[in-house]
Amino acid sequence: MIHVEAGDEKDLLACFEEGLRHGGLGAVVAEVARLSMTASRRLQLAAEGSGTIGIAVRRWRRQTEASDFGQPTASVTRWRVSVLPSTPLPVPGLGRSRWLLELIRCRAGESADFEVEACDAKGRIAVSSEVAHRSPQAEAGRRVAST
Repeated sequence: MIHVEAGDEKDLLACFEEGLRHGGLGAVVAEVARLSMTASRRLQLAAEGSGTIGIAVRRWRRQTEASDFGQPTASVTRWRVSVLPSTPLPVPGLGRSRWLLELIRCRAGESADFEVEACDAKGRIAVSSEVAHRSPQAEAGRRVAST
């Protein structure tokens, strides 16, 4: 693992692109505040050229920063990850963490939603029990991951 900190967003995108172009890395992950169409296209071309997976994590700390999320990018897929309440336990305490993974955009594919729970005892991400045992009629119009 190589960790890089950049002084500003421009330098961060340059490091991200350089990592993608290197070709010897399994994946490059960067947390970016904004991702323009031009920058995302450069990153997409670098990833395609080297075969390296590029993941741009866009997280905002204030609601005003969230407005940028809807802007178009050249990415192959676009996901939104939201926290869900943990499953209630029969005793006081915290249940396993849960998330809603929304595949918002996928080239030549369909959108989908996945509810997942934190790793189980074997270290695998689990489909939440509510989803796994839900009837097909309850899922009309919505695709959910199944095992």
